[in-house]
Amino acid sequence: MHYTNPIISGFHPDPSICRVGDDYYLVTSTFEYYPGVPVFHSRDLVHWRQIGHCLTTPSQLPLENSWSSGGIFAPTLRYHNGWFYMVTTNVSGMGNFFVKTQHPEGSWSEPYLVAQSGIDPSLYFDEDGRVYFQSAMDGGQGNGIYQCEIDIGTGEMLTGSVLIWTGTGGAHPEAPHLYRKNGWYYLMIAEGGTEYGHMETIARSRQPYGPYAACPHNPILSNRSTAISIQATGHADLVEAQDGSWWAVCLGIRPVSYPMGHHLGRESFLAPVTWTSEGWPVIGNGGHIEPVMDSPLLPEVRWPAKPVRDHFDDTRLGLDWTFLRNPAEGSWSLEERPGHLVLHGHEATLNEAAAPAFAGRRLSHFTANIAAELDYEPQHEGEEAGIAVYKNEKHHYELVIRSVSGRRAAVFRRTVGSLRVEHVEECPDGPVILRIKALPGSIEASVEAPDCGVIELGAGETHYLSTEISGGFTGVFVAMYATSVTGHGAPAAYDWFDYEPLDQPAV
Repeated sequence: MHYTNPIISGFHPDPSICRVGDDYYLVTSTFEYYPGVPVFHSRDLVHWRQIGHCLTTPSQLPLENSWSSGGIFAPTLRYHNGWFYMVTTNVSGMGNFFVKTQHPEGSWSEPYLVAQSGIDPSLYFDEDGRVYFQSAMDGGQGNGIYQCEIDIGTGEMLTGSVLIWTGTGGAHPEAPHLYRKNGWYYLMIAEGGTEYGHMETIARSRQPYGPYAACPHNPILSNRSTAISIQATGHADLVEAQDGSWWAVCLGIRPVSYPMGHHLGRESFLAPVTWTSEGWPVIGNGGHIEPVMDSPLLPEVRWPAKPVRDHFDDTRLGLDWTFLRNPAEGSWSLEERPGHLVLHGHEATLNEAAAPAFAGRRLSHFTANIAAELDYEPQHEGEEAGIAVYKNEKHHYELVIRSVSGRRAAVFRRTVGSLRVEHVEECPDGPVILRIKALPGSIEASVEAPDCGVIELGAGETHYLSTEISGGFTGVFVAMYATSVTGHGAPAAYDWFDYEPLDQPAV
């Protein structure tokens, strides 16, 4: 049996994993998106379903000061004595903190702050009851991985911060995770930056504070300088399965253009882990992750396929939907017009680091049909509603309905840095169907309107939405979106939204 990477596609970076009996749980980074830190569940390590989020309230996740690719950095998920702990960094707010719960699909606690600075925090619960906290920081002893002990009941530091490893010399030693196996403490980190030189390295010691000796065959994972379609692998976490086998989850990217460009974001991948006779781990096939690999020897458990169409008939938005920062009060509703998602545009737009009326989901496939039925009659120049294909405030495309010189129009706009191009076609009154065709190299836009059929509005290159062009750490979202220069836009009512993946699995 084989499985296909990635195991969670689209913008799901920095995966962290834990096992509880026969169940596996995984979390990923979310940066400026709300709610934060999705929680996934699996029984076989290959098939995953989202069951919730860790950060679902403004007190847990204040994002009003978040710049693009700010907010929530890499989380770590651990389980101890009946409790799940998720520790992370809000780089735009409270710094390092953790939340906890006994039910990962439900609500999580208010944040427990940890005074040690840095990013990419991790927890290790030792057998003697001590709890060690690690983070990547540039401290008084230099740049590397620092560790302290904390009171897990309060987050209080019980010791000072100590530099325990600087890595093997690669840039940006980060993403620490501490494990214990056969009397050794293993400290695994990422180096090389989360880009094409990314790699995973490891060291070990008999004591939690070291000294740590580096593995002689580091890096234990890297796809750099290979022709493999998966690149930038790193930021890994290890888990031991119930059958005694070991596995790693990590991030990676799938470039689709030349020069190299990836627009789906950093995704979550799975690879087997073998241990040498000297007690060192090797991830994947000789340190490489492949698109197709041998499946775990665990009973396969698949989850029901997601429906293509969201009818917005429930009282709560589905778990796929996220907002850009904390949504403004009154900017969206499922109750105002039952069976519809209604957006109320206000002054915020996609061209600034703000919180516009925006309900989006990750573009998780290279090829997909995306559509929505929109009932919207703009009342003034300078207000619009439609679908956005969004990377950040300087790189996004919009397919919108707006008023142009007093006439209703369909507009496809491409914003790339300081350049902006629009294609405008007159559009009759009444509900319209907005259509986006996602292809590996392009985003195609059209509108289907009553009495005039399909109006083709052009295309934009995905390369201009890639991280290599736009920068940052996120991936592309497709979102329902509205804005108004008056601050009180006409209601934009979306009757349904389709997301139909068309990618063919690797063979």
